[in-house]
Amino acid sequence: MLVWKLEDKNYIWKVLLILVLGSNVLLYRSPLSPIFLPEDTNWIVLGSILDLAIVSPLLLLVIKRKKNGHVKRLILSMAAGIILARFLIPQEYFQPYKVLSYGGFAIEGLLLFLELGLLFMLMRNLPAIIQEVRRSEEGLLFSVPSAVEKKTGKHPIVKAAASDFLMFYYALLSWRKSPAAEENNYTLHKNTSMIAFQIMLLHAIVIETVGIHWWLHNYSSVLSTVLLILNICSVIFFLGDIQTIRLNPVKLSDSTLYLSLGLAKKMALPLDNIAEINTNPIELKQKADSTTTIEFIAKDFEALHPHIILELKEPQMAVLFFGIKKTYTKVAIRLDNPGKFIEQLKIKIQTETKHD
Repeated sequence: MLVWKLEDKNYIWKVLLILVLGSNVLLYRSPLSPIFLPEDTNWIVLGSILDLAIVSPLLLLVIKRKKNGHVKRLILSMAAGIILARFLIPQEYFQPYKVLSYGGFAIEGLLLFLELGLLFMLMRNLPAIIQEVRRSEEGLLFSVPSAVEKKTGKHPIVKAAASDFLMFYYALLSWRKSPAAEENNYTLHKNTSMIAFQIMLLHAIVIETVGIHWWLHNYSSVLSTVLLILNICSVIFFLGDIQTIRLNPVKLSDSTLYLSLGLAKKMALPLDNIAEINTNPIELKQKADSTTTIEFIAKDFEALHPHIILELKEPQMAVLFFGIKKTYTKVAIRLDNPGKFIEQLKIKIQTETKHD
């Protein structure tokens, strides 16, 4: 049985968000709607608008705690909530509040215009980005985001576009490629059921898409289309994640340790930033603090512990999905061949120390 851990401290807020959204979907887009909705729906519709335009954005703000950009994200989430209410609530009920949707569309339209401008800048710099990637020895997974950031800046939209490119590339264009058979490459997934589990999820998504889309289309063509698009994106993501895991093993160069686990997380760790290699079995079995420790451990149907934990001299930046960055002071790794990796890592660190 797959072990699920409630490591996320925000799961209560996520459950509340699901309840808020789910209750409104059931209220307006289910066979129970005629039972729940009275003749005078103005107050109920107003409550739903408040749920989607105020309560849900505030819950999202709590879930996605960040140091900067609170006001901007709140405004955009509120505009998105009004637009969602416009499509979720039937036209005859939403008519008295129709003017609110115009403000939501205006804000989202302005955002779309700015995003298109950034994407145009990205396309204009594409030749320079390609040249930068070809000159790099880091591999596509690491070189594309860094080249895009170098040529176009650090805007979140541009980072997301680079992440989307990698997802589509690995999902659709990398199937003829084979993993590089180099001595300094070390795999993470071959002794686990991670890829098999993801293939199971792919089958489940495809089956669920056919069944749920057909059923939901009878009640709401808009929601069924949105669900179909989300499921197609999920399939592309899992295909890309599988290929990313296969084609990007851990790479140990003379000065840097390149770590990645699919599309979800990666880190280029300078060897001179490693303070200690911890292989104490007792400490390895202890639960890691997710705020300070990043784990490169392929998931399995049972809980797995790392083979080593690298304790760092200074916090090191890791790149998560959609280009989100976060710093960590420890790196937990589980490998298919840990003995050889640890031996080579110690040699590389000693060599790097002598050069310094």
